[in-house]
Amino acid sequence: MARDICLLDGPFDPGAELTAFTAANPGAGGVVSFTGIVRDADTGGLQHMEIEHYPGMTEAALADIRARACARWPLSGALIVHRHGILRPGEVIMMVATAARHRADAFAAAEYLMDYLKSRAPFWKKEVTGNGAAWVSARDADEDALDRWDRPAQPA
Repeated sequence: MARDICLLDGPFDPGAELTAFTAANPGAGGVVSFTGIVRDADTGGLQHMEIEHYPGMTEAALADIRARACARWPLSGALIVHRHGILRPGEVIMMVATAARHRADAFAAAEYLMDYLKSRAPFWKKEVTGNGAAWVSARDADEDALDRWDRPAQPA
């Protein structure tokens, strides 16, 4: 059986994850995935990003976010993979995948997962540049993205 949530301290292959996820959801009419990649700092010169989490707490939060997506849309599957530790620019940091009978549900659920992971998952991120290190602050735009999910889901 395919996994639903995975926290890793090393690299993973998003293509292999997507292949396994798709195979585990043969009745889906649509599979949507998003892969996040470490980008350079806004000020440039990112050497690496350090992502910390509290084991147990993070898994529970991710399970709750996933469960809420599965309750809101008729999904046959939902996957969250997220890394922690030291990551360099260009490395894969996370991915989500959703499977549903209809593509609209898969797309909406994937966006929901991404928005909630960005704003509510308990990860602490520090950017390290040649000028020092700074914790990444929450952005208003990320919080604003959550507002749309307060509205009831629309059928596909």
